[in-house]
Amino acid sequence: AAFTVKIGYPDKWLDYSLLQIDRGPFVVNALRANEFEADRDIKKIGKPVDRTDWGMTPPTVNAYYNSNMNEIVFPAGILQPPFFYANADDAVNYGAIGAVIGHEMTHGFDDEGRQFDAKGNLRDWWTPKSAEEFEKRSAAIVQQYNEYEPLPGLHVNGELTQGENIADIGGVKLAYAALQKALDKHPEERAKKIDGFTPEQRFFLSFAAIWRQKIRDEDQKMRLTTDPHSPAQFRVNGPLSDLAEFQKAFGISDGSPMVRSADKRVNIW
Repeated sequence: AAFTVKIGYPDKWLDYSLLQIDRGPFVVNALRANEFEADRDIKKIGKPVDRTDWGMTPPTVNAYYNSNMNEIVFPAGILQPPFFYANADDAVNYGAIGAVIGHEMTHGFDDEGRQFDAKGNLRDWWTPKSAEEFEKRSAAIVQQYNEYEPLPGLHVNGELTQGENIADIGGVKLAYAALQKALDKHPEERAKKIDGFTPEQRFFLSFAAIWRQKIRDEDQKMRLTTDPHSPAQFRVNGPLSDLAEFQKAFGISDGSPMVRSADKRVNIW
């Protein structure tokens, strides 16, 4: 694949020796940090792009796709529970960190990532037919998420969250497909239940677990207007309701609120 993959921490560390942090007011330290970063960015002007540069520090519990570099980055901070368990079985880790990896990969082909080529250059490289089909399918995702109502009278903004929803759906699909390949190599694991759950069930439970959240209504209201991510509950229920594999894994009946009917399921990739 053309993606540049960065995992854990950079090969060269940023020199913070000129950044003064002390026990004074927090806001002063924050301003110094902002000035440090701004000065670092200014010094990059007119110089070759440093493709080894990281946009996050290693302790950050997050991951990202950078379209300008066509890179996917996974800092050390996210390589821990609930995203990654060193001693867990494949199903648990594929459902958690696997879905995160798939999420970032899918960003390379969402409404924004599709505008950049393999080298990170802004270029329209899709055929008109592919673009037309993508627009048609992505519109269905917008409609699906517009229907979600996390608070009375307040709905998810399907347009604002489109790219992240595409990545959420694509990410869990990629991770599930990868798990199936892993199980094909070790067929004895398919019949192995842990705590009464099959590998497929553990996969989906692990995926749901990474989005557990407690949030105040006031914060949720603010995020609905500013956050390009859907509320946590719909980052779980949205993608899984579109997957026939989820319905099969738990034996969910047609018509259940947990699944969408086959004719309404969204499938971009």
